[in-house]
Amino acid sequence: MGVTKTDFMRGMQCPRMLWLDKHHPELKVIPPEVQACLDAGNEFGDKAMGMFGPFVETTTYKADGKLDYNAMLQKTKECIEEKVPVICEAALMFYGNYCALDILRKNGAGWDIYEVKNSSYVEEQFVKDISFQKYIAYKCGLKIIDCYIVYHGSNEESPFEIEKVTDRVRQNYRYIDDNIWRLGKVKASTEEVLEETGEHCERPYRCW
Repeated sequence: MGVTKTDFMRGMQCPRMLWLDKHHPELKVIPPEVQACLDAGNEFGDKAMGMFGPFVETTTYKADGKLDYNAMLQKTKECIEEKVPVICEAALMFYGNYCALDILRKNGAGWDIYEVKNSSYVEEQFVKDISFQKYIAYKCGLKIIDCYIVYHGSNEESPFEIEKVTDRVRQNYRYIDDNIWRLGKVKASTEEVLEETGEHCERPYRCW
């Protein structure tokens, strides 16, 4: 596989982080408190799937418990062709570069993308995250109308707050295009990638 959404975000933070993810995943250590945040984020994302009513989720697993990317891509393709109103974890791939959209929602002749984040506000990295998804969707031939970040509001009875980020995403097209292929080479390199330590080791996320 080429560059995934996670690859892109981690590679832009630090190319060595991306290289280690690919070539030495056994070195990764996720602290319990970080894992708890990840689990809470997954739970929030699962709840958000139904925020627009009935939906089809494409997530599919192999017998060994690993994600079946080919099955997800095929199921997504079928849902798009059938114009399913709401598709969750919509899987898309362009020249090996892959992403799964939290929510892909039909909007007239096109589609809207919703990225779900268990955060109390919209951070810049969230916009870059959804910009990667928009790039892949566009390259796959989808007409994307608008892009939104769904974040965690203060009302627990109705926690889903939505912020439109379409214009900010549009401005990131060149940023994605300039870096996705470069990061693909970093990920595939057989030579260890070196990088000086610095603030990027902690921000926006602490290196694992």
